[in-house]
Amino acid sequence: MKRFMDLLNECLPTVQEIFPWDLVEELEAGSDILVLDVREPYEYDAMHIEGSLSVPRGILESAVEWGYEETLPELVEARDRRIVVVCRSGNRSLLAAKTMTIMGYKDAINLKTGLRGWNDYEQPLVDAQGRQVSLEQGDAFFFTRVRQDQLGPKTD
Repeated sequence: MKRFMDLLNECLPTVQEIFPWDLVEELEAGSDILVLDVREPYEYDAMHIEGSLSVPRGILESAVEWGYEETLPELVEARDRRIVVVCRSGNRSLLAAKTMTIMGYKDAINLKTGLRGWNDYEQPLVDAQGRQVSLEQGDAFFFTRVRQDQLGPKTD
């Protein structure tokens, strides 16, 4: 049986990744990059990179094709554009970038370390109203909160 980490490890050799500082450089250089945030709507509303496009991972495949309620024309028409896919830690976005590559996107890449790393690099995030989010708010939001029951049974 494959596990989540197995799926991620299978994607790594086939998906290009960049670090937050690389994305900052490209954005500051004026590159025509589309930043695609694949987190859930509540996560995006809490904080995101200003100007990023929100498409939850669960509807990605229909959002990138014509003819669906979820279709986003800007994204469908971006198959030749550089797209940096982001999530909280870089895992969901890795799977999303792989999916987009399979679906014909020429330059879908993953933001390694995700928005947690973006915040650690002290880059700006905004909330749903466009207000700046403090680094402390980002630290609190991105802190991992795995409950005891989510760790699974103890093994000796």
